[in-house]
Amino acid sequence: MGAVMGTFSLQAKQRRHSKGPRAMVELQVIDLSDKVEDELEMSTVCYRPEGLEQLEAQTNFTKRELQVLYRGFKNECPSGVVNEDTFKQIYSQFFPHGDASMYAHYLFNAFDSANNGSVKFEDFVMALSILLRGTVHEKLKWTFNLYDINKDGCINKEEMMSIVKAIYDMMGKFTYPVLKDDAPRLHVDAFFQKMDKNKDGVVTFDEFIESCQEDENIMRSLQLFENVM
Repeated sequence: MGAVMGTFSLQAKQRRHSKGPRAMVELQVIDLSDKVEDELEMSTVCYRPEGLEQLEAQTNFTKRELQVLYRGFKNECPSGVVNEDTFKQIYSQFFPHGDASMYAHYLFNAFDSANNGSVKFEDFVMALSILLRGTVHEKLKWTFNLYDINKDGCINKEEMMSIVKAIYDMMGKFTYPVLKDDAPRLHVDAFFQKMDKNKDGVVTFDEFIESCQEDENIMRSLQLFENVM
């Protein structure tokens, strides 16, 4: 289940070897200083977010925390938006031994709440607020939506296989112990054995919530970043 819950547990392991807890926040603050700005961002009219007071009411961040987040986001993204290609390039830097592009694609879609191909500051802080300080139910709902690729309200085996393969690709070949070729399939089988309560071939949100709440490891992983900021 560690690989299946990759949004939390896998990224936590990777960041223990990064620059510390704040690297988790800085991941989505987007470091563009070492490359030419993306053409889309160059051509986009500068976007200004909603008032910080409104965002403070909508998130679990204080006004001061939002100011810090916005300053970093704006310094690195002058246009105020980030597109998928830029997101992939930055995310891949945290997984140098693997291919993070596919998982970054799914993650970007989860952040892109308007489904318009870009992530604004509001999208960023709303998602970050859930992942860092949301309730258990909110965090699990966000994760379920990440796995529900076609957004039909349930997770099928094809969707789960796509997510698990993306996680294994992101981990790379230099894992210990060495992963077997059938590891993704075995994890998907274990996922459905545990979570598909009525054995109908799909996992509903209610089944997902119930199964996760019964798993102590998953519950602990949801608390890893609560005190990052």
